[in-house]
Amino acid sequence: MWSVVSGISDSLELDTIRDMSSKSVVPSPLSPAGLRRVLAFSGGEPEFDAVTEMDRYERPGRLARAVGSYAAGLLAILVITAFYRHQPWANVTTVGFTFLLAILVASAVSGFGTSLLMSVAAALVYDYYFIPPVGEWNIADPQNWIALTAFLITSMVGSTLSVSARRRTRQARRQRREAEQLYILSQRLLSAGDSLALCNAIPTDIVDAFEAKAAALFLADGQSIFFSPNGSHEIEASRLKSILLHKEVQVDPGERLSFVPLRMGVRDIGSIGISEAALSQTTLESLGSLITIAIERARAVEQVGKIEALRENERLKSALLDAITHEFRTPLTAMKLSVTGMLSDLHFDREQSKELLAMINEGCDRIDQLVAEVSEMSRLESGEIKLDFGQHTVAELVEAAMSDCKAAVDERPIEHGIANQDVPVMADLFWATKVLVHLIRNANLYSAPGKPIAIRTETRDGFVVFSVADQGPGIEPGEIRRIFEKFYRGKEHRCRVQGTGMGLPIAKAITEAHGGTMTVMSKPGEGSVFTFSLPIDRTSHRLD
Repeated sequence: MWSVVSGISDSLELDTIRDMSSKSVVPSPLSPAGLRRVLAFSGGEPEFDAVTEMDRYERPGRLARAVGSYAAGLLAILVITAFYRHQPWANVTTVGFTFLLAILVASAVSGFGTSLLMSVAAALVYDYYFIPPVGEWNIADPQNWIALTAFLITSMVGSTLSVSARRRTRQARRQRREAEQLYILSQRLLSAGDSLALCNAIPTDIVDAFEAKAAALFLADGQSIFFSPNGSHEIEASRLKSILLHKEVQVDPGERLSFVPLRMGVRDIGSIGISEAALSQTTLESLGSLITIAIERARAVEQVGKIEALRENERLKSALLDAITHEFRTPLTAMKLSVTGMLSDLHFDREQSKELLAMINEGCDRIDQLVAEVSEMSRLESGEIKLDFGQHTVAELVEAAMSDCKAAVDERPIEHGIANQDVPVMADLFWATKVLVHLIRNANLYSAPGKPIAIRTETRDGFVVFSVADQGPGIEPGEIRRIFEKFYRGKEHRCRVQGTGMGLPIAKAITEAHGGTMTVMSKPGEGSVFTFSLPIDRTSHRLD
């Protein structure tokens, strides 16, 4: 048996010397490239294509596994031989099928190399121990060649099917892993905000999702390049730009770089570069499509947002102009009539002149109030007004508001339900007082004569909630959602009570600038309750 094996070895050495003398040099089986071919032929393909990575991590382990599988194959042949050698009932057919089964199992588990060695060994021991004349090698006997051929065919078929199955399994696992990575990346891309934040996050997200060393994104429209940490050292900007000329995925196995163009139809969006990420061609193309769609989606959302903002801005400008025109027309009409009357007839008595001048004065005051409120609302919305936050107790705020509403307090009874007067709130005293003053004055204007106004406070979820309740006509359900709109006034009361419709929007804006909220509850015929909240100052030691 060993003479046959040595003969095979000598033949291989002669073939190697003969090949070396030709133009193409065949790498040694122990060289990195040769070892990779042997391992691939035996079913043990390396995980990475890079030879340096395989040499560093895979070569010692794979070589040890190959030697171990060869030894195990020979041991299996020896065990089968020893078992049937001492069984008087064993016949040639049983022994042959047992060898075939062992070779088939070895070809499926260990690959063609182990099964080939087992086939040669099995043919030799089969001829020597089981085929008559027993104890002699009769290589020229056709029965021996038939057995060897059967063993070799079994090992080749088994190993081929096994390698194919393992390759498909590896491909399926790789595709599943890459699909999961693409899904994770898509979730991150969809959660990004504006397009600039998305482009900044894409390289880092690629590195995190595919465990790459570095990544970069190039956008053609603005000639902008976004890198992951240390990405500028791994990926050249010139290569990112040049990939747009190729129009297809480019892979550099030597430097382990992958470049993918980003295209939307016939329009070039940009390109991406990835360093040290073993991804298939299909995955790279899918990655390019995913990033292209994400960028275009973010841009489309921004564009839609801008269009909606412009449309809303135009609508608000139109509504504001209509409201201001309407509010200005009333006092201006009264002032025009008064001035015209005084100019056309110079014989007014003192009382009549005083009355006309009073109308002019009232109109001027109303116009001045309207201009002041519109300016104040504009400054609040634009953030020009800077609140001077400080620590103030509930009692301070209520007392300041009651002092400013002296006329309302003197006209009707006020019911106090102030809880936790010493609870500190974080607020600008001037502006917070203005909110409470407006609600008290509104309640006074809309309440029936002699009916009380209720002012109450309570603490809730880290806020102090202030409420002002009146016993007026209430608000219709269809008008409640519009009550905080600029210049809006209830249909039933706009002629009974003078106003500009800006008080509640201003109060709501002040409350929200403090981090609180304003709401209203109303029942027609019974009255309304307006509430607003201010945050409690948790840093105070007075809060027990």
